[in-house]
Order: sequence, then C-alpha cells, then structure tokens
Amino acid sequence: MQTEIAERLLEWYDQHARSLPWRKRDPDPYAVWVSESMLQQTRVETVIPYYERWMARFPTLAALASAGEQDVLQAWEGLGYYSRARNLHRAARQVMERFAGRLPADRAALESLPGIGRYTAGAIASIAFGLDEPALDGNIRRVYARLFDVEVPARSPDGEKRLWDLAAKNLPAGRAGDFNQALMDLGASVCTPRSPSCRLCPLNGSCRAFALGVQEERPVLTARAPIPHYTVTAAVLHRNGSVLIARRPSRGLLGGLWEFPGGKVEAGETLPQGLAREIREELGADIEVGQPVGVYQHAFTHFRITLHAFHCRLAAGEPRPLEASELRWVTPADLGQFPMGKVDRRISKELVRPESQGDEF
Repeated sequence: MQTEIAERLLEWYDQHARSLPWRKRDPDPYAVWVSESMLQQTRVETVIPYYERWMARFPTLAALASAGEQDVLQAWEGLGYYSRARNLHRAARQVMERFAGRLPADRAALESLPGIGRYTAGAIASIAFGLDEPALDGNIRRVYARLFDVEVPARSPDGEKRLWDLAAKNLPAGRAGDFNQALMDLGASVCTPRSPSCRLCPLNGSCRAFALGVQEERPVLTARAPIPHYTVTAAVLHRNGSVLIARRPSRGLLGGLWEFPGGKVEAGETLPQGLAREIREELGADIEVGQPVGVYQHAFTHFRITLHAFHCRLAAGEPRPLEASELRWVTPADLGQFPMGKVDRRISKELVRPESQGDEF
C-alpha cells in the first residue's frame, strides 16, 4: 500500500514534473541510461545540450557500441568525469555481446555492467522498466535525511544503510519510477541544499527536520580534507607549423584524451626547469622553453591546478611516447578534431587566435 508520503508526493509530481528530453510516456531504456550517466555529479541544465547532441550522434545503443573511443570522448568533451563516457562505451559493447543488444530489465544484471552502480541500476530499473526498485542520488538522499531527521552523516556506512532502507520502505508499488523522479525534482526545486522552500513543500507536514527547525542542518555532512593545489606546466612544442599533442592512457584521469605534454613542478624548480625535466621524462627529448601561452586555473574533484603553458621548440632528440599512448604532430587549425580536457582545449583555442600567431620565442 502506498504511504501517505508517496500519495502526496505523486500528486505534486503529476502537476509539477520537470519537462526533460529523456522523460517519455514510453521511456527508452538507452535514453534513460545515457541521461542518468550524464547526470552523475552534473546539473540538469548542463546535461541537456550534451544529451541532445549525444543522442543525435549515437541514437541507439548499437550506434554507441560501434563507435570509436575517440568519437565517444569528443561527444562528451567538456562534461567532465570522462570515465562515465568510457564506461558507457564499454557497457554498450557488453550489452551487444551479452544481452543481444538490449539493456537488461534486471537490477543485478544492470549492476554487472561497467559504470552502473546501485543508484543508476535502481533509476534505470524503475524509470525505464517500471520495476519496484529504490534509487538514492544526492537530491533523494537530502529529502530523506530531512523527512526522517537522519542524524548520522549521510555518506557514512550507517547513513547510507538507513537512507537506502527508507527509500525501499517508502517506495509505492507500481509507480516507483515516477516516485523516484518526483523525489529528484523535489530535491532540485524545493528541498534544495540551502534555503529550502519548506512552506511550499508538499511533504512539510511529515518532515521531522522541518518540525524541529533543523532542515538546514540535514543531511549531516562529514568534514572534507583540504583540497591540494599543484603548479603544473605544459609545452606547446612547435615544428614546421605543427604542434605536438599526446594521448593519455585510456584508464585514469582524463583517460584517452589528448593534451599538451608536461606535468607538476617540483620544489626548487623554476617553471621552465620543471617543464624541461617533464619533457625529458615523458618524451625523451630536450626542449628550449620560450614565451608563455597563458596561465590556467582548473579544479578537479580532489585537487586544483594552476597550469602554465609555454611555447617551446626541440633542442635535441625525437619525441617518443614514453608515458603517453600516442603522439601526433597537428596543425593548430586541426586541434579541434582531437578530444581534450577543458584546460588543453583553452590552450588549443589560444593557438588559433590571430594575435597569437607571432614569434613564440
């Protein structure tokens, strides 16, 4: 039997559901999967244009499975957390091989695929296949932590167990997909991280945190360690009108993307000294460091960088991919054909600006 919470929330959702391109009366499991993968750690408004371009380029699971990794990464470029794209690609190929090209309508089978964890499996199973499966993303976690005044850290093992138990206990049979999406929408538009609109919430009469006046203190968060900062350098290495780019190994941070080679500056090194050392270690070549290209700030999940890019030219040796999976000499005008992370893309755009075409040394 549906709980009172489910009845009120579904009534609210029927009137206030967000209109999103992947929400259909008859959901396409592939489209739901793509959207849930993109929405991991990314806001809806950011995802929508990427989702629409992705579906135009890879309209079916079979189209994605048959695509090359570089095409997949290029379609994902700028969305970040690139392991999501690589996992989608790998999983699509496994679905073709293991499940005859059809995404399985089974939670355990879904979780056996790369990149599909407990939340994503529950979301796909409930939204795409109508199964009575709970889901627990950031928005839903926050709603339940407030509704039931969960006093332990939401991300702790105890907190996770309690929240998953609550998600399962309050799931209405037959409308799990709508209910999970309603919780997502409520968390995104009403039960927000800061200054929640409690007076407008359809569940305020049942919310324990609201009754106690502690809604701003839920969910309980664990203290985060300080985020380290690194100074790094990159070489825009010129030869005969082309520049050298390196492709990172497929696994790991920014896996499979192209970059201008370089790395961290060590204690006691100047920027040019650190860059010259990195190029010797990465490419087996000596360089002459010239004028700056620019200075770029970027934040990753667990650290931040300040990157200093320099125009450079070879002094001795022929570059070899000692740490990269591949090297290419490319004209600046053709750099757009190679998928890159945000900082390297900014550098590549700088290189084609008319005012940057002068003497680099």
